[in-house]
Amino acid sequence: MKELKQLILEQKPSKIIAVGDVVSKNLTEHQIPAHIIIVDNKVLREDIKPIKFKAQTTLHIKNPPGTITKEAWTIVQEALKQDQPTRVLVDGEEDLFTLVAVSQAPENTLVVYGLPNRGAVAVMVGEEARRKAQLVLDAMQPEDEKSK
Repeated sequence: MKELKQLILEQKPSKIIAVGDVVSKNLTEHQIPAHIIIVDNKVLREDIKPIKFKAQTTLHIKNPPGTITKEAWTIVQEALKQDQPTRVLVDGEEDLFTLVAVSQAPENTLVVYGLPNRGAVAVMVGEEARRKAQLVLDAMQPEDEKSK
């Protein structure tokens, strides 16, 4: 978390988005102010106690594991419109929301997500990060295409 705090001091992101329960908990415990946390109250698919995060707004969404529903885009856009700390609570799995956050967040937003048993990754949103996220998204089959 020391390196993340240093990055925040140097880059001065306009917003911070945390994707995942462990990374959201670590940011909260280290007084790193996330604007949005995206969680599913699970770690490695095991239920955990909800993270203590002073959210003014909580948005709910269903998102099956291994997918990104169309509603995921809408909920991230809604969270980004909030002027206060916001929790996005996912019934299902939030892992792929990192791609949605990077593609939707304004320039100079820091998206932090966890890599199980490895640590955290911080991505500053900009043209290059969006391009890379889009490459991954383009390679994925849309949720509604899977049901056909």
